Amino acid sequence: MARQLPYQTIHAIFSRLHEIDPEPKGELDHVNAYTLVVAVALSAQATDVGVNRATHRLFQQVTTPQQMLDFGEENLLEAIKTIGLFRQKAKNVMKLSRILVDDFGGEVPSSRAALQSLPGVGRKTANVVLNMWFHQPAQAVDTHIFRVGNRTGICPGKDVDVVERALEDNIPAEFAHHAHHWLILHGRYICIARKPKCGICPIYEHCPYEEKTA
Repeated sequence: MARQLPYQTIHAIFSRLHEIDPEPKGELDHVNAYTLVVAVALSAQATDVGVNRATHRLFQQVTTPQQMLDFGEENLLEAIKTIGLFRQKAKNVMKLSRILVDDFGGEVPSSRAALQSLPGVGRKTANVVLNMWFHQPAQAVDTHIFRVGNRTGICPGKDVDVVERALEDNIPAEFAHHAHHWLILHGRYICIARKPKCGICPIYEHCPYEEKTA
């Protein structure tokens, strides 16, 4: 685990990431807040590509909680059967759809606590929805951010909660909204787990990672 980087270095890193990609986007397809909740809930232990493949046709037919209830669990199972843990995920989607209809007027709530009250929606899922749909500077820490944060010292920590707090506490405000997108993409395509691509890393000069191979 690297030491926490100073403000000046973190600012330089995110300035560089912003220069490369000013408007990073999440890679899960969705058409509204509800389909985003469903897509993120389905993405646990699954790839974004796999989820998008399964939801492409689904979201052409279902875009609201009531439509999901009308669609039915059996049809949903058939639609998402290529995704890992699809049976439990289907149950959660049906339950959260019922709660949204009965308790939230069919609308996705905009607080972390309310989102986390939904079946299958944990803190990371809630933070993705808050960030991507409601434009809050919430930081959704996944395995990529955990790895990059600890390798680089941008947001080191022994668990995801500590990493999330370190990112929130240390990220300059002007970069907060897009920070988790930049770090996810960096971890997914550059700072990969087994053999990071240090030779093409845009923040190489600021990284203390001991196994640089460039």
